[in-house]
Amino acid sequence: MDRRFVLPLALAAVLLPTLSSRPAAACTRLVYLGAGNDVITARSMDWKNDVATNLWIFPRGMQRSGQAGPNSITWTSKYGSVIATGYEVSTTDGMNEAGLMANVLWLVESEYPVYNGRGPGLSIAAWAQYALDNYGSVKEAVEALRKEPFTLVTDKVPGEDRLATLHLSLSDASGDSAIIEYIGGKQVIHHGRQYQVMTNSPVFDQQLALNAYWKQIGGTVMLPGTNRASDRFARASFHVNAIPKSEDPVKALASVFSVIRNASVPFGINTPEEPNISSTRWRTVADHKRRLYFFESALTPNTFWVDLKDVDFSKETGKVLRLDLGPDQRNVFAGNAVKDFRPAEPFEFLGL
Repeated sequence: MDRRFVLPLALAAVLLPTLSSRPAAACTRLVYLGAGNDVITARSMDWKNDVATNLWIFPRGMQRSGQAGPNSITWTSKYGSVIATGYEVSTTDGMNEAGLMANVLWLVESEYPVYNGRGPGLSIAAWAQYALDNYGSVKEAVEALRKEPFTLVTDKVPGEDRLATLHLSLSDASGDSAIIEYIGGKQVIHHGRQYQVMTNSPVFDQQLALNAYWKQIGGTVMLPGTNRASDRFARASFHVNAIPKSEDPVKALASVFSVIRNASVPFGINTPEEPNISSTRWRTVADHKRRLYFFESALTPNTFWVDLKDVDFSKETGKVLRLDLGPDQRNVFAGNAVKDFRPAEPFEFLGL
């Protein structure tokens, strides 16, 4: 057999027990670095049931709480943002007016610090929103988060008897990127333009090792095709760098959409013995340079977008607005959907 197709024994000994003993999880995130400093971030949301997602617009100047009890961290939002919720109790995805993108994805290996209630606490449901509210770039966010201004506090997934175990990705208009995980109770940050792809299990260091193996083979020879996180990671990593770097933004967006669709799980396919390997329910694509936030549901015929340049994010006149996507995100919208948002009271982050 061609040695390129033989997974090194040392790598197998380290990684295969990890992959076989833990349930693989859902979602894919990737960053496209194109011509003319074009940067586009895409993500898929894979889950076994309706995540009750809606889109929200938040202006600057919102008073926030970390929802972690009496000593919750508090802040006032510096940036307005457009976000997608999970169960209407958390921010799962979004982009702020400065072009910073935040995505949270499942990572079953996550272990967070023990929270004693004395220091500033932040609910995991508000983790992505905290980044969007406070930082305009990945560099700024990483410098601040390395100082650990809060203790991250997790809670049970709505309707389930298990804790939310997530990791966070950040990307910005410069093409900078960061992956933030909590492993063994310690924060681990991978920071740099080279960290373009994030999926789920195993932890990011091991994903990089697996991907290095597939790079030796080369994506034009063979790519892994299952719906497991490590296979989606390999496919997304190859394709996001193989697609043409078109100077036409429409073509660039089309290419990125094709990559995130390629890393998606066909609707209706689930793995019963591993319930976190589930159908893709929706996808988002963020054009950082043009400040466009696209949304695509698996159950509607069209993709629509929010042009952040058309949104009033000001503290003085900006309003909290909500776009009702309906059960299973079946409501149909077309074109720039800013006009379809309606005033609403902000949702409350799930917390202690």
